[in-house]
Amino acid sequence: MILDRHPRLLATAALAAGLVAATGCGTASTAGSPGGADGTATVRRGMFVRAIRVAGTVEAVRAATTVAPRLRGQNTSGLIVTRIVAGGSRVRQGDILIEFDRQEQVRIAFDRRAEVSDLDQQIRRRQAEQTAARAADASTLKQAENEVSRARLTVATNRILPRIEAEKNDLALEQALARLAQLSDTFALKRKAAAADVRILEIRRARAQTALDNAESNASLMVARAPFDGLAVLKSTFKGSQMADVQEGDEVRSGMAVVDVVDPSRMRVRVRVSQADAGAIAPGQWARVALDAYPSLTFDGRVETVAPLAVPSQLTAKVRTFMVLVSISGTHPNLMPDLSAAADVVVERLENVLTLPRESVVFEPEGAWVRVQRGRSFERQPVAVTTASAQLVVIGSGLTDGAIVARRPQGAS
Repeated sequence: MILDRHPRLLATAALAAGLVAATGCGTASTAGSPGGADGTATVRRGMFVRAIRVAGTVEAVRAATTVAPRLRGQNTSGLIVTRIVAGGSRVRQGDILIEFDRQEQVRIAFDRRAEVSDLDQQIRRRQAEQTAARAADASTLKQAENEVSRARLTVATNRILPRIEAEKNDLALEQALARLAQLSDTFALKRKAAAADVRILEIRRARAQTALDNAESNASLMVARAPFDGLAVLKSTFKGSQMADVQEGDEVRSGMAVVDVVDPSRMRVRVRVSQADAGAIAPGQWARVALDAYPSLTFDGRVETVAPLAVPSQLTAKVRTFMVLVSISGTHPNLMPDLSAAADVVVERLENVLTLPRESVVFEPEGAWVRVQRGRSFERQPVAVTTASAQLVVIGSGLTDGAIVARRPQGAS
């Protein structure tokens, strides 16, 4: 719900107005008056509200960033934008947000597909050749085994042959055995070499298939669609020496954010809170959010999250801030992401207490005091202050409702 003023803050404003009215109706003492005061103020019973103002940026609770795709298996210098959604337009889930030129990926996929087909043919041809070679080698090996068997039969007749013939038969058997062993070792090495040749082709084919899969996958990444219904917000990038939105025909690098889709129905403010004020802010506190660009628009808010760790300031590491998220209730056409906003976070609210302008109270090490009007003069009166804001203080004791005090008492030590 969008309000120009929150009802409870109206009460605070009415209280302040009452104080002003009381000041105007009270007896104003001059510089020579006994009180030595510049105007008077009246103690009033009412509501006390202390708020801390923080500044930040509006953002969507639900948002998705579309980036230029990171291509697999390639070192591409850039991607050409061929189509992009208009900035600020409403999009439905599944609508095209941005499209890149896919011709390079299609060409790469075509080349890799042809390479895979050629390697398949080479593998089949090499396997056929190796099958024929194994058959020929098996025949040669069988002949060598037969020669060994024949030589052994001949050696069996050595006892009836002359000695020189017997020695010839022994040498022939040794030769046949040596040839058989040589062929066995040679053919075993040939099988290993043939298997290595096929494996090389298979590795080349696997690489080509991977490149084909990457190219086809990259081609499918050239179109980005909206993940949910929302508002399209174009990202800015450097063009020459200035920032500008991404347009059709621009070249973007992989991983670069180009379009945001935000859900305008749920917005929040991301603010930084000084370490001095962070202790007073807690989740659940009410806040009033105002847009710097539209001062007449205010929204109810609520502190949702307070970061547990502080971050150093950009100016000095000694000053630290805490990140706080303030949710916004309601929507409005002018409530857009990236707008600067201010949030008044109510950190303390007291009902039915005595309040007094802060300038009417003098704070000293011995305690606080005011100059209260008694008759025609002002007398010093110690008071107990329970809490205070930048404008008001809460009086715990020492004064009563309706008492008139000097607004700017003099005589403080």
